[in-house]
Amino acid sequence: MINKIYKRIHNKYSTLFKFIFFLRYLFGIFLISAVIFLLIPHFFDLKKKEKIIKNYLLESYGLKLNNYDNIKYNSLPKPNLEIQNVNLNIEKETIPINVKTLTIYPKLYYIYNYEDFEATKIILSKNKILLSDTNLKIFINYIHNLKNKINFENLNLAINRNDSLLFTLRKIYFSNYGHNKNIIRGELFNKKFKVSMSDDYDNLNFKLLKTGIAMDIVFNQNKKNSIIKGVFKTKFLNSKLKFNFDYDDQKLKIYNSYFRNNDLSFNNESLIIHSPFFFIDSIFKIEDINIKIFKDINLNKILSFDNIIKKLNTKNEINFKSKRFSNNLIDDLDLNVDLAYGRLTYSKKISISNSLFKCQGDVNLLKEYPILYFNCSITSKDKKKLLKKLSINYKNKNKSFLLNAEGNINLLNKKINFKNISADQNYEATKEDLIYFKRSFEAILFNKNFIGIFNLRKIKEFIIEIS
Repeated sequence: MINKIYKRIHNKYSTLFKFIFFLRYLFGIFLISAVIFLLIPHFFDLKKKEKIIKNYLLESYGLKLNNYDNIKYNSLPKPNLEIQNVNLNIEKETIPINVKTLTIYPKLYYIYNYEDFEATKIILSKNKILLSDTNLKIFINYIHNLKNKINFENLNLAINRNDSLLFTLRKIYFSNYGHNKNIIRGELFNKKFKVSMSDDYDNLNFKLLKTGIAMDIVFNQNKKNSIIKGVFKTKFLNSKLKFNFDYDDQKLKIYNSYFRNNDLSFNNESLIIHSPFFFIDSIFKIEDINIKIFKDINLNKILSFDNIIKKLNTKNEINFKSKRFSNNLIDDLDLNVDLAYGRLTYSKKISISNSLFKCQGDVNLLKEYPILYFNCSITSKDKKKLLKKLSINYKNKNKSFLLNAEGNINLLNKKINFKNISADQNYEATKEDLIYFKRSFEAILFNKNFIGIFNLRKIKEFIIEIS
């Protein structure tokens, strides 16, 4: 019975079975042919194709291949040309790119025909690029204008100015095609970051992962005289910063700027000139401030960055006007702070209850123990009103007050020296008085650190002590 069924099926479907068995041989022939097709290029002398490959990289990617160690063909996982230890330059520019492995993925037909060589994409792995800050714009424009597919894997990008390192971006991964198109991943200050860009590169979003720091940059389409305009917004911790900017090859202008957090809010305008020399000119208009933030300032740590301080050249104007009916001690503040080659000079005017505090001086921040020189005065038409603001009782009404003090402060050693002190027109401090004021100042205001001299409670205590 079984034999009869088998014969019946065999007779009816014999043609189909013969076709399937035939396909088995056809598939085997195709597989063998494909393997041979992919393996034969292993025997080609690719050194002879060097000129063709160089021309292709230059014409299609604007990359000039200067030298390399070796070039070989890989058939798996996809046919490609692997060039090892490569030195490249961006066309017509002096930007060098050192690449551990440059992989070119030719179109299938062109693994045999190199005369009209074409590739689907190239991958640059383990790259090192050293850029001056002036060439950074050139490199960005190169990536922006590139039409063919390129992928950077594990790129270390160092930015220099005048042979001094500004910052380094490490382990960068970037592709201008595919699912990760226009997304940059890498490390900055040993923290991972992610940058997302629009196709026209007019919108940029930056996130420093696991830090709460994020920023957005929107570039304006209208460009005039090579000036780049845009809007910058960022959030970090509980703070917000937003400003408009104009940028060219020599300067950065910041305007319509505001900063906000729980302790400080201000508006700002700045002009940052970075060529031919570095200079910052800024105006800060403080709207609100919590003076408790000063207690967190670590002066020793700030002064430890002497390599940065000596390179700064800044001019700053800081203004504050207290809001009406507020409880702020200070009514108005005008402060000018200039820094050049490590020397800081300052002048300030502070108004408290119609009394005027004026002070000026300078300090060399690059010295091992910086000495702040000061020449200060207090002019008050109503001494009682001034002291009342400091929560100090005083009986005499409408009595004027004039005080002048000159001396210096050792910022790190917590020492002060008074050169002279005079009050009104009938008091000139003796040598013994100056020593007494010095000891009282150091014991009360300067018992912890320099920032302590701004503590309102300690100021009140000091005034009571010397009264």
